[in-house]
Amino acid sequence: MAALGELLQGISYTCVSGTAEREITDVIYDSRKVMEGCLFVCIPGAKADGHQFAADAVRAGAKALLTEREVALSEDADVTVIRVADVRYAMAFVSAAYFGHPAEQMKIIGITGTKGKTTTTYLVKSILEQAGRKVGLIGTIEIIIGDTHIHAENTTPQSYLVQKYFRMMADAGCDTVVMEVSSQGLMLHRTQGFVFDFGIFTNLEPDHIGENEHKDFDDYLHCKSLLFRQCRVGIVNRDDSHWEAVTKDCTCQLETYGIDTEADLRATDITFLIERGSLGMAFTTKGLTELSVKTASPGKFSVYNALTAIAICRHFGVDGEEIRSALAAAKVKGRTEMVRVSDEFTLMIDYAHNAMALKSLLETLRAYKPHRLVCLFGCGGNRAKSRRYEMGEVSGRLADLTIITSDNPRTEEPQAIIDDIKTGIAKTDGRYVEICDRKEAIAYAIDHGEPGDIIVLAGKGHEDYQEINGVKYPMDERVLIREILEERA
Repeated sequence: MAALGELLQGISYTCVSGTAEREITDVIYDSRKVMEGCLFVCIPGAKADGHQFAADAVRAGAKALLTEREVALSEDADVTVIRVADVRYAMAFVSAAYFGHPAEQMKIIGITGTKGKTTTTYLVKSILEQAGRKVGLIGTIEIIIGDTHIHAENTTPQSYLVQKYFRMMADAGCDTVVMEVSSQGLMLHRTQGFVFDFGIFTNLEPDHIGENEHKDFDDYLHCKSLLFRQCRVGIVNRDDSHWEAVTKDCTCQLETYGIDTEADLRATDITFLIERGSLGMAFTTKGLTELSVKTASPGKFSVYNALTAIAICRHFGVDGEEIRSALAAAKVKGRTEMVRVSDEFTLMIDYAHNAMALKSLLETLRAYKPHRLVCLFGCGGNRAKSRRYEMGEVSGRLADLTIITSDNPRTEEPQAIIDDIKTGIAKTDGRYVEICDRKEAIAYAIDHGEPGDIIVLAGKGHEDYQEINGVKYPMDERVLIREILEERA
């Protein structure tokens, strides 16, 4: 139970009817989950508007409504109606108060950017835990609270869930939280109600622009910039051409990192590593911290991810040996994740599921001068056909062999999706084979691996299912690889 008036402290509101002197049992924003005595938040969404369900919520037991416009209620409704300018913004502060402002009990790290968020959150968690801190994580793949792993529905959850997870983390003894902060999350005020101790910007490329996302690139950039008005210390990639625009009106202390510019923290002496079926990087940092490190993942983007993590963790007094040890061992599920199948060639799993990501990955791997670069992928059904053509063309141009297979066909015929991918490959001279069954395709890749090959299983990454006709069937590529190796043995 919580006093409604106390939950509303810190926000501007009008009590349209009833009284704010009321006890509230919970804060609910899904009309299907309304419970007796709750505050129901009328969120205007892209597909449904919570204001339309206000009367239903009251009949189900809600004793207060948080609204931003008039709602239709019966004259005898025993309910308090609170009006605010922006329901989502207000909900963030109400949720923080409802859970007792848990962010104030921990150090909160928020990472935003088009690429690198997921990997960097795991690197930071690994380094800080190596140094003895207890770290909670909120991200694209999952929420981690001690030994508890919760599947993530959104990169940045609704503000109520953010605060709920913060409370669970604080109660579990976490002293630090590292979280991915999406542009959507910032735009929809999911990260209001508290201040980040550290806000990080990795990079910016055109993405998430379209219906129900961002209207254009300027809007996307603007939403990213909001993080630097909600944090105490901002840490930004100076190599990215948008860094000044993103931090233009920042209210935080600012520091920079990079490779190609005179940043406060720099990576130099960058070396590509190939060791017994695995790929990595080595580099030395200069400036704010001087350190020589190795990473367990390939490419220049891995240097950026590691450098970002170092820029953050140096604020926590982590010593060089702890950073070195954590970076050398850190793995992120589905992000250039090496799976050891042979000392003769390298096999990795990566989430690259669009042309931009696949191009970046394959170009990175080309730098290791493989005997052959083999790319296995499919495309999701019920998505734009252009993605299939583009990915087919990218793989056809950059891979020595493409193995076309199935991804999540959803309600489409897998062969029809494969045919679309082949349309893209036909624009190139690239060699390909098509094997619809993904396990059979992976087995083919392993059985035909040659010394010096780099084989990429692209598109699924951390996913552990395959969606066919509305049903998600268990399918984890790590399990498939293990089964294939056992069958061969």
